[in-house]
Amino acid sequence: MKDRIRQDLIALMLIPGLSGHEDRVRRHIAASLPNLPHLPRTDRLGNLIVTIPGNPQAPSVMVFTHMDQLGFFVRKIEDDGLIRVERMGGVPERALAAQAVLLCVGPGRDVPGIICNKSHHATSPDEKYHVIKAPDLLIDTGHGSRAAVEAVGVRIGTPVVYRPNVLEMGGDRIAGTSIDDRAGCAVLIELARALATRQGGPTVHLVFSVQEEFNLRGALVAAQTLKPDIAIQIDLMLACDTPDMASRGDMRMGGGPGMSLYSFHGRGTLNGVIPHPAAVRLIEQTAQAQAIPLQHSAQVGVLTDLSYVQLVGEGVVSVDLGFPCRYTHSALEMCDLNDLVALARLLECALAGIGPDFALSRDEGTP
Repeated sequence: MKDRIRQDLIALMLIPGLSGHEDRVRRHIAASLPNLPHLPRTDRLGNLIVTIPGNPQAPSVMVFTHMDQLGFFVRKIEDDGLIRVERMGGVPERALAAQAVLLCVGPGRDVPGIICNKSHHATSPDEKYHVIKAPDLLIDTGHGSRAAVEAVGVRIGTPVVYRPNVLEMGGDRIAGTSIDDRAGCAVLIELARALATRQGGPTVHLVFSVQEEFNLRGALVAAQTLKPDIAIQIDLMLACDTPDMASRGDMRMGGGPGMSLYSFHGRGTLNGVIPHPAAVRLIEQTAQAQAIPLQHSAQVGVLTDLSYVQLVGEGVVSVDLGFPCRYTHSALEMCDLNDLVALARLLECALAGIGPDFALSRDEGTP
């Protein structure tokens, strides 16, 4: 399993897919899925949906993760060929100068670029500690004129991502671009393989969602169609095992998958997830029964698309699961393959535990 997840993750990390432009990623995932009773389908927004039929008396489950990544859109091409961009998603401005990027004009035609960084020899002492804001960034593709840039297909609105990159690190760790959330996609592909040969269990909808980094609403469209009773969302969780993150929690890479017990984003969004107690019991009891280490998270500043999915219909029994990740939203994120393997096992076993008697009520078993 670990080698399959490794191969899937590396392949996915090398495919660009800015929010709203996930098509290359979606097509790769669709081609990677095993033979299943129902063919995968794509909704109008671009979500890839795979349904594995199960016991109609059991609650239906939507397990989902997002395909898209953050980055930029081209805003203006200057006469000298330098390119100005608008930030798309939570791109960390202090980690942008001198980064390599890719301007996505089409497979085989993408254009490499560099985010400009003033020559150190000409940088004043005050400038050395100054972070350039995203609207002031310039990208250099080397073409030298607007006409030359436009001739290779770059236009206003062209998607721009960190240059796809993979570093295989020590101890089964992978670093590079878009681990958020291509790691989740690799886990869901592995889960699809397990479900293809399962016996019994609930109806499961696997959703590879779009536009999470843009407005968190892509998965909502799928949920409105599928109307699941239970929703399990897969995304990164903040690894807190480096000195700069130690006060944020106890999540550590290599320590197993995580479950969020509280997330909230208060900077204008006013949304988050407090998981349903029935879902928390399911995950904790499954982890204990299968001897899978389970970590816990409670964070402000973190938000997933589950915050909207949970509100569909009469309400959805919801929980966020994930894997510890370092250096999030930078051009070089990091995760541990062993956490992904354990997460795939946890999901498979938890789904097997959902039968007709699974209680969706908040009162049953709640202190």
